[in-house]
Order: sequence, then C-alpha cells, then structure tokens
Amino acid sequence: MSALLNRRIALVGNPNCGKTALFNLLTGGRQKVANYAGVTVERKEGRFVAPDGRVVQVLDLPGAYSFDATSPDEQITRDVCYGDYPGEAAPDVVVCVADATNLRLNLRFVLEVRQLGLPVVLALNMMDTARKRGIRIDVDELQRRLGMPVIETVAVRRDGARELIARISADVMPAPPQSMPPASHQAGDHEALHREVREILSAAVVMPRETDLRDDALDRWVLHPVWGLLILAVVMFLVFQAVYSVGKPLTDMIGDAFGWLGEQAASILPAGHLQSLVSDGIFGGLGTVMGFLPEILVLFFFILVLEESGYLPRAAFLLDRLMLSVGLTGRSFIPLLSSFACAIPGIMGTRSIQDPRDRLTTILIAPLMTCSARLPVYALLIGAFIPARRIAGVMNLQGLVLFALYVLGIVGAMAVGWVIKRFRHDQSEHALLMELPSYRLPTVRDVAIGLWERASIFVKRLTGVILALTILMWFLSAFPGPPAGATRPAIEYSFAGYLGHWLQYPFAPLGFTWEICISLIPAFAARETAVAALATVYSVGGSDLGDGLGAALTHNFSLPSALSLLVWFVFAPQCMSTLAVIRRETHSWRNVTISFGYMFGVAYLASLITYQVARWLL
Repeated sequence: MSALLNRRIALVGNPNCGKTALFNLLTGGRQKVANYAGVTVERKEGRFVAPDGRVVQVLDLPGAYSFDATSPDEQITRDVCYGDYPGEAAPDVVVCVADATNLRLNLRFVLEVRQLGLPVVLALNMMDTARKRGIRIDVDELQRRLGMPVIETVAVRRDGARELIARISADVMPAPPQSMPPASHQAGDHEALHREVREILSAAVVMPRETDLRDDALDRWVLHPVWGLLILAVVMFLVFQAVYSVGKPLTDMIGDAFGWLGEQAASILPAGHLQSLVSDGIFGGLGTVMGFLPEILVLFFFILVLEESGYLPRAAFLLDRLMLSVGLTGRSFIPLLSSFACAIPGIMGTRSIQDPRDRLTTILIAPLMTCSARLPVYALLIGAFIPARRIAGVMNLQGLVLFALYVLGIVGAMAVGWVIKRFRHDQSEHALLMELPSYRLPTVRDVAIGLWERASIFVKRLTGVILALTILMWFLSAFPGPPAGATRPAIEYSFAGYLGHWLQYPFAPLGFTWEICISLIPAFAARETAVAALATVYSVGGSDLGDGLGAALTHNFSLPSALSLLVWFVFAPQCMSTLAVIRRETHSWRNVTISFGYMFGVAYLASLITYQVARWLL
C-alpha cells in the first residue's frame, strides 16, 4: 500500500453510471482538470481527506464499456488501469462505479476490471432510484460471487459515499481472488463473460421490469418523430432567449462596475500613457469582455442541466435520421452540442465516434457551432443595432436574432457535412447504437461545480492570453502617435491605424471598416478579444464603457456592415487553439489547412452576400 499522503484511487465505469457525480461528491471543489500528456483526453484529478486525516487522491478516468478499446477514451482508461500509460502510475485501488438500475449492462465491465489484479471495490450507485423502481439487489450474494467489496452509494446525497470513503481509506484492502485469471490486455472470452453476468443477475438481482415506467412515459413524447423534434426546437429556443433575458441585466451591472473602476483609476493616475493603458486598455478592453461572463454562464447552465438530466443522448437519438442525411449519425450530436460551449472539447468529444470518416467530418464542422467566445461579439452588435422590443408580447427580438445566428451556424455545418458526404467513396450508412440513461433531476452541486470550472477557465483566459492581447492592442493603438500639426484622429497615425487601412482593401467589399479589420487580428487568437480590440480602438472608457462602445459602433458602422460582421463570425476560421487541437486529433496539417481554408472562403462569401443584399434592401 502507498504512503499516507499518496493513496491513489481510480474511478472507472460505463458512461452515464454517475461516476462523475460520485467524483464531485468525494472531491468537491478540490479538483484540477488537464489533459493526458501527448493527447487531448481530459484528465480530472481531485482529493479528499479521510476520517483518519490522510489525504486520498482520486482520478476520474474516462467512461468505458470495455477494456477492448474502440476509442481513445477507452484506451486511456485501459492503459492507466494496467499501469502502461507513460508517466501515469497504476492506481492503488480501483473503484468500479455501476448503475444499480442497469446492472445488466454494467456488470460485464465489472468482470473485466476484476481481472486487473488490483484491489477493486464495486460502488453500486443510484441505489435510491433502484429501490424506488422495485429493484432488489442481494449485496452479500453479489459480493460473494464477484469476490470484491460491494458498497452502496447515492452520489446525489451529501453523505451518499460515507461507507465507500471508509472502505477505500482503510489500511488493508482485499486482494482479488486467486482463482481470477491474470491481468492482460484482452477482455477474455466474451461469451463466457456474458454467461457469468446472466448467472450473477439471476442469483443476486430481482427486477420487476426492464425499464422504468416514468422513462417510458416521457420517451413516448421526447422520442416521438414529430413531437420530439418540436420539443427539442422549443428547448433550444428557450435557452437562447434566456441568454439575453437573464444574462443581459447582469452584463450591464458588470459593465457599469468596470466603468466606475476605470474612472477611479483615471482620477488617481497622472495624465499620460500609464493612465491610458489602465483606463482604456485594461478596464476598457478587459472589462468589456468580462461583462459577458453572465451570458456565457447562462448558456453553460442549460447545457449542464440538459446533460445531467439524461436528455442529450435522447436528442442525439432523435436527430440520427437528420444527421444521416449529411453523412453523420446521432453520435455526432453531443460533440457538436459541446461545441456551442467551445469547439475544443467538442472536437475532443469526437473520440467516442468509432467510424474514422464520421469522426473527421464532425471535427471539420464542429467549429461552425457558435461557441461561447463568439457570444460577446454577438451580444455587442445585437445590443447596438437590434432594438430591444417584444415580438407578439412574449419573444425578445434580440434573443430571436441570437437564436437565428445559432441556427445559421447549424445549417452551415449541415451543408458542409452534406458536401463532404458527396466526396466520400464509401456512401454506406452506419446505424446508431447507444444507451439511453434514465431521467434524473440535476443536482445543484454538480451543476455548480460545472459552472465554477467554466467560469475559472474563462477568467484564466481573460487574465492570460486576452490580457496580453488587450495590452498589445492598446500599444498598437497608442503608438507612435500623431505628428505635429496632425488633423485626423490620433489612432489613424498609430500602428493599428496603418495596419487597419492596409487590411481594409481586401475586406472593403464586405463593408468592413478599418476598425473592424483591426479587431479581426486578435480575434484569431481568441474571439472574445474582438470586443476588447474595438473598445481599445475607440478609446471607450469611464462611465460610458457599456453604452459608449455600442454608441461608437452605431456612429461608425452602418447596419449592413454590422450584419456582415455578424455573419462573418458565424463562419469565420476558428481560433489558433482549435486549429492546434485539430492537428493533435487528426495528426494532419492537411486537415488543418482544409478546415481553415474552407471556413475563410465560406465566411468571406457569406459576408459579401449579406452586405451587398442588406445595402440594397436597407
């Protein structure tokens, strides 16, 4: 056994077994998220203090159905458990989490984990739900047949893992039975495993019926080919309405707060470059981006709730037929939905797609989903150019426009997928096989932890790359300064002014001013910085920070130019981080070039058409 401060346990289990909820219950906020060395598979590690005072490290491994790995996620889980992953020691104890309401599916993987040759504890999760459904599990018999401790857990309750903590923090853990076959990288005889699962279920588990009555009742509506699609459309529409209705007031409050801070800084510092940097560069640029955090968190909140409730896999199943028409399956839906938050985890989520052609297509179209980094740009332009009025007394016009932009991205992605399908040699269709988890109420703790993680990532970007780019934009906008006797605005004599005027030549047919052209450069590193760049260019600061930037845009932009810029950001080439992930996931610079090239071409053409048509109509 390891030393007191180095006991290390790994949580493994099928997807949707409640493993991450149990991880959150054990570790709370004491978590760190990174990637495994050399790959983009997420690595979550946390710790908790056992009753005896020792610290236990917990590793949350990616969900897996088998050690016969068919995806990078499962391969990482297998290699870490077997101690074969470079730089990652094998765990001292493996906690195999199983959904007590679906042991028929979960037990097969439990039997594979038993072959590791490591101390293993089976955590029967969701036991409260199992009892409500009338499922009776003979824990003693299950423990005897498996040859490992079996602990009941309820990850949604504060004390739902007390017995598990006591077991895994004990000084002595039972070794696997000697009769077990030695650990290997093969799952063994699959038929024998299935036979043993049936025998265990027959001896230790009594189920009144295969599925839950409430799940079946809800699925009759949610999975209906007509009503299900209508429900999905209404859900997504309400989400984007809420982004504006709920997030906008909080955004205004943060904008006012940063405006006040900028005023205070300007009153304390002497006039000059330092005052301009702090007031216009930092508070004017960073404060504008920070103000959109509430709207981003509202979007994340609904995505987390939909994920925790068990609705997302059903949406994937429901959209399978539509996805097939563009050469994909419903399995691509969840990675694409994740891309609404950020294309990077969406692209990483394609590892669950087994077919290489489907996976590559999903990777190439994922950046067309409107990520949260675009939201500040959308919110700024919509707030400046779209009147805040009600349609039919219910719908918010600004929220309706935001929803339309998201739909435009989705339609564009489906069109690109359809084009890619036409160039494939293999035109066959692959059936979607996936597990539909039970419906459940999201827990406040898990949603709160998820929001905290997203907010932390945003703030780190804000104080890292976005801060650096904001200061760079301030420098480019402030120097070298106007010569004696200059008659034009000072910024036109800066590096930013010269560069913007040069870039305006190729972008003039799109209606882009030189100020817009300047904002596109840092946006390639992080799209949120387009807003900070515009704030810096227009030297918006003080108490007018929130409304002042919008007023500056309406004064300097025409409505056709604003619409053209909105469409540009729907299709524009993704940020450098996304391109780097595409390179790491596909191991191909060719795919990076294709992704960047086609998105630039589509964005340019779509913005050109939008500007020319809008100029003619408006």
